This record gives sequence, C-alpha cells and structure tokens, in this order.
Amino acid sequence: MIKHDAIIIGTGQSGPALAERLTQAGMNTAIIERKLFGGTCVNVGCIPTKALVASARAAYIARRGLEFGVVIENPVIVDMKRVKARKDEIAGASNKGVTAWLEGLDNLTIYRGHAYFEDNRVISVNGEQLEADKIFINTGGRATVPDMPGLDQVDYLTNSSMMDMDYLPEHLIIVGGSYIGLEFAQMYRRFGSEVTVVEMGDRLIARDDKDLSDSVKEIVENEGVNVRLNAECITVAKQGDQIAVSLSCDEQPKQVLGSHLLLAVGRRPNTDDLGLENTGIESDERGYIKVDDHLETNVSGIWAIGDVNGRGAFTHTSYNDFEIVAANLLDDDLRKLSDRFLCYGLFIDPPLGRVGMTEQQARESGRRVLIGKRMMNRVGRARERSETQGFIKVLVDADSEEILGAAILGINGDEAIHCLIDIMYAGMPYTVIQRAVHIHPTVAELIPTTLGDLKPLQ
Repeated sequence: MIKHDAIIIGTGQSGPALAERLTQAGMNTAIIERKLFGGTCVNVGCIPTKALVASARAAYIARRGLEFGVVIENPVIVDMKRVKARKDEIAGASNKGVTAWLEGLDNLTIYRGHAYFEDNRVISVNGEQLEADKIFINTGGRATVPDMPGLDQVDYLTNSSMMDMDYLPEHLIIVGGSYIGLEFAQMYRRFGSEVTVVEMGDRLIARDDKDLSDSVKEIVENEGVNVRLNAECITVAKQGDQIAVSLSCDEQPKQVLGSHLLLAVGRRPNTDDLGLENTGIESDERGYIKVDDHLETNVSGIWAIGDVNGRGAFTHTSYNDFEIVAANLLDDDLRKLSDRFLCYGLFIDPPLGRVGMTEQQARESGRRVLIGKRMMNRVGRARERSETQGFIKVLVDADSEEILGAAILGINGDEAIHCLIDIMYAGMPYTVIQRAVHIHPTVAELIPTTLGDLKPLQ
C-alpha cells in the first residue's frame, strides 16, 4: 500500500492545476492518467477542433475574396494533410506543455495507467494500491455511441476519431444537430465535402431558443449543409462502398447515402469502469457523479470535478470546478457551484455566445421580463465584414433590473457576450452597461443600444 495525502484521477482541465496547488500546499500528491495528458480539450476537443475551424474559415474567406476586391485566379484547394499537420502541431504543443508542467512539479507522483477503486480510500493502478484521505475524480467523458440498428455493421466516427482524418470525405453524414455536430458540419462543408446533418428533434440546438435554432439552421444551410429534422427512427446499413442512413421523416427522400458517418449525439461520463460499485459514491441514472455545492460527493473526502459531475461539461466550467475546490480546501475562501452562471459558445461561423436563462426559461420563471433584440445587419462591424447573419438578444428582470440571460449570434459574438457575463457576476443592474461608452466600430458597442430599447416579453 502506497500512502499519499491526495490522489487525482485524470489530467483534464481541472487536474493539473489542482495538482499544482496541492503540492504547493505541501501535500504528497499522486495523479493518474491512462491515456493523454490534458484530457479532451487539449487532445481531441477544443484546441484541435478550433484549429480545424480556423483552417476551414481560411478556405471560406479565400473563396469569398472577390467580394472584398481580392482576386484569386485559381480555385481554392484545401490540402487536408497540411490541415491535419497544423492541427496536430497546435494540439501537440498543448499536450507537451501539460506533460512538462506535471513532470516538473515537486511532491507529485505520476502514474500512467487505469485507476480502479477498491474501496472509498484505496485505488489500484498497474498492480499497485494507492491510499489517500483526499481523492479527486477528474475522469471526464467521451462520445455517446447510441444503440442504433445496423451500427455494428458499418464504420463510424466520433469527435475523437475525426482528429485522425487527413483526407476529405466525399459525403459526411452527421447524426446529431447540436454543438459538436454543427461545428464539424460547417467545417467539412468549407473544406469541400458534401454534408448532411440528421437530427431526431424538430430543430437544431434544441436546448436554445427557437429563434437561435432557426438562425443557425439558416446559416449552415446557406453554406450548402443539408439538414434533415424529425428523424425519429434512424437505422444504418452498408450499401456497396457507401453508408445508407434510413430516416423516419415526413420529408423525402427517406434515405441518405454517404461515404462517412459521424456520431455526434452527446457525451457520457467516464465512470463505468472506475469501480464505483466498490464505494459509497452516488451517481445518477446517466452515470454522472453527484456532488454538492462545493463539488464534494456524498462520501466525505472524495470530490468529482470536470465533465464527470455533469455540472457544466465545458473546459471553462471544469477549470472553475478546480477554483471552487482549491478556494474552499486551501484558501479558506467560501466558493459555491451555485454562484456560477451557465455560459457557453457554439463555434460555427458566425459564432454564438450564450449566458444565463433562455427566453423560454425566463417566461417560465414567473418574473416580469424585458427583452431587447437587435439584428446583426444593423451592426457596423458586421456590415464592414459582410457577415450580417444573427442577432443580439438580452433578457432583463423588470423589477430588479438584473440581466437574466443573453445570446449573441454573430461575428465576435463569442467575445462580446463577456460584457454581459461580467455585469451579471458583478451583480449590477443592466443600466451600468446600457450607459457605458463602448469603442466604435465593434459588436460590443451595440449592447448598450440593445439595452436602451427594452420591451416587455410577450
């Protein structure tokens, strides 16, 4: 039995930062990683996918050159091997950075292998047994593979295996019309593939408001992405050298033929092979570990941080989990999960930045709500860049004047949304930003204008 003061399972966004703080506090700490240092974001998520998004945007802008008075005489050619090499270099540098960071920490022992709980305090890895009074589960998640008829008969891709592609699919069929699926859809359409998105629901990004769903659908369709909604019963089959996806749709045709299939129907936590059944740790029906307002499980001395707790599933929420745990455990600074505003981005082009309540949630809250909305075609920055799709929308409590939620779908929307996020965290009324003077010409300068034209939410 090897005794440590603390054990961290997983090196995703929360793990390395927590390891540094724990070791700096004098704790003899172990960290366990069975695959790649840095977790999803560094290796197969945010960093590599956004590198691909950037390459796809470069191709898109090159094809539009004539609109801006730039003449490109030859057809734009996308070299997918170079695209992948650039992505690999960027992601690889991040992976090496995390690895060097951890290997350079004093008082930290690194175990490369699979962690398995023997009981509430003992974890086995590579035939050794580790024990600690403080254990932090940071095992992340992976793509969900649905129980889809015929799936065992065809080859399919997930967001992780897509990172290995250095060629262009002739026709990429994507099952799933939410954030991951849409980013790959636009990206590969811009690279030159035919792309079809198949979504079981009646609209894309179903957790967002309908006006956002409709606008996002229009954006990707304008670039040539085929969207099939209401696919209630999806089956797949091999048909020659192609993959046939059969749909139960009102529209025709009822079958789509493609060369490659990407599954983007959600994520699941990496908890099924941790040995949680040997502990008293509680999880929900989907496998996410239950935590309290300080990220601690029902078993004292065991925390679950990052995607594995189902309380955010984003890189930024994972890092905030670390901040909450470190503040409470090491800094005598009471921080709570419930203080966090939900915010996230959809990194299609133009991007979507979101924070707080949706319009539907505001309606259901029982509050008197004001709404302000401004189309991006009235924003100078958008017109200058000839990217006028989308809108700004802000929801305000009519009585307290607090901002309840906002969405900015449009050029720089993923950055401009932070003006509103910061006001929400400051606990200030919307009038603070409504009276602020912003720089012209920017997207953010239209936020005060939008807030100056609030109307009751009908």
